[in-house]
Amino acid sequence: MRSDPSKFSDRQSDAQKARQAMLEKAKAKMAELEAKRPQLEAERAKIAAERAAREEQRRVEKEERMKREAEAREAARLAAEAAARAEEEAKERERTERLKAHAELLTAQKAARDARYAARKARQK
Repeated sequence: MRSDPSKFSDRQSDAQKARQAMLEKAKAKMAELEAKRPQLEAERAKIAAERAAREEQRRVEKEERMKREAEAREAARLAAEAAARAEEEAKERERTERLKAHAELLTAQKAARDARYAARKARQK
């Protein structure tokens, strides 16, 4: 039985018992955690392995995506170059046709001029 709770020694011993109880509770918790440690470490290792696998998968997917994007950019560049070449060739053909038409016009004008000149000379004789 307890004596007077107002006595310092009683309060001191109660505090000591409370500290001892907390210490024992903490030791029990540590022992329980220590017993679970291999299981927890295995779970952590499993989680780390899964994370590494996901990161590796993401890295591979990113490399594949970058490769596809590079191929698409290269294809677009080649298509743009081909379109530019085709446009340049079309412009060159158009220019050549215009020059040819102009040369034919000049030849026709010269022939008409020569014919008029010949007709004028024939009338003068």
